[in-house]
Amino acid sequence: MHIQIVTPAARGSRMGNRITAARWARILKQLGHHVQIGTRYEGQSADLLIGLHARKSASSIRSFCERYPKRPCFVALTGTDLYGDLQRSTIAQDSLKLASRLVLLQPAGVEEIPVALRGRCRVIFQSAVGIRKVPPLRRSFEVVVAGHLRPVKDPFRTAYAVRQLPASSSIKVTHVGAALSDRMREMAEAEMDRNARYRWVGEQTHGRTRRIIARARLLVLSSRMEGGASVIAEALVNGTPVIASDISGNRGMLGDRCPALFPLADTRALRELLVRFEADREFAREITRWCRDLAPQHAPRNEVRCWKELLAEIK
Repeated sequence: MHIQIVTPAARGSRMGNRITAARWARILKQLGHHVQIGTRYEGQSADLLIGLHARKSASSIRSFCERYPKRPCFVALTGTDLYGDLQRSTIAQDSLKLASRLVLLQPAGVEEIPVALRGRCRVIFQSAVGIRKVPPLRRSFEVVVAGHLRPVKDPFRTAYAVRQLPASSSIKVTHVGAALSDRMREMAEAEMDRNARYRWVGEQTHGRTRRIIARARLLVLSSRMEGGASVIAEALVNGTPVIASDISGNRGMLGDRCPALFPLADTRALRELLVRFEADREFAREITRWCRDLAPQHAPRNEVRCWKELLAEIK
């Protein structure tokens, strides 16, 4: 088949939607299909359109479905569309109605879909490739935060949590990600000035980010909203335990009963988890085992299998 993928993130971007689109393109090519990626649909012939983000790709989804009403169209719900736009945007809602299938990155997201459309939902966990184990830093207990600096990520929650750690703690935070506004950059720089435990290293290559995640003792994801964070997959396949905010997208990735979830924006609760993880070996082993057991669902072969099965449904 000739498959057109539409993503709002431009070529060269390291935003999550672009990374997801590029990985899916590699998988679909591996399965024998011809694939193109663009930021919008421009009328070209295609046997299938895959639109990432129900609102931002809505015009492309509508245009393709009007031009080829009998051809399949998949809509991938990747985050802010699933947990924000669907509740208030008729444009996003219309994209769902046009879709042949709705692709979600974790199962909890199905609850956000109108009941009449849930039969179209298919869950495809994002995959990641583990790298050779990188030794942890010796002089500190490194906690990594990996994500661009923007409000939806609640990017400084971990920095706030480590401000008042006991002097006996060796925890240091390494924050990887681009500042997406001057305000975010200023806040990161100010936090480094006042907080000796926090270091922002800016945007890094994917390879460098993977190595930082792999060497860390722990990854923290404090987001206010996630469709299915690829950084969790990166951590899990590299054996790095995860502590995350208790939101639907993170529960869908880690499980409702995960012992490493903390209430959204609760600095004290996050601080208590960090202190306990560093000091209580049995608790650390519990979280590590929990995360290790989840790693297989993010194996590349699993994502390839899911796409192969989904495409077989429309032939």
